[in-house]
Amino acid sequence: MERYDAGKDGFIDLMELKLMMEKLGAPQTHLGLKNMIKEVDEDLDSKLSFREFLLIFRKAAAGELQEDSGLHALARLSEIDVSTEGVKGAKNFFEAKVQAIHDASRFEEEIKAEQEEKKKQAEELKQRKAAFKELQSTFKQ
Repeated sequence: MERYDAGKDGFIDLMELKLMMEKLGAPQTHLGLKNMIKEVDEDLDSKLSFREFLLIFRKAAAGELQEDSGLHALARLSEIDVSTEGVKGAKNFFEAKVQAIHDASRFEEEIKAEQEEKKKQAEELKQRKAAFKELQSTFKQ
């Protein structure tokens, strides 16, 4: 999959799939490419993740792909050894994904901590103002 991921974003988009199919000698129409993605696009983001890419081969092995479909052609013509790709390619892909998720969650935690701190400061300020007004009202009497 990495070989065809020109954008290096961990996904195969429509244009990358088009180039992949052309390189494999099974060019597809624009509509055909969209249908290929749609058939395995579990998260409906209009691109293929590594998991969705492997799903093509699982469906092919289970006989769930139509003989004349682009996905069947991809599974049949691909020079990708799914078991090898699943070990070597997946390792890099998923390590990068885990790191990205970890970085994102750490960033989110920092933002949440900052927001909590701001809420705490705002609440303390509100309490101090209320205490001051209460004290101020005792002097006005």
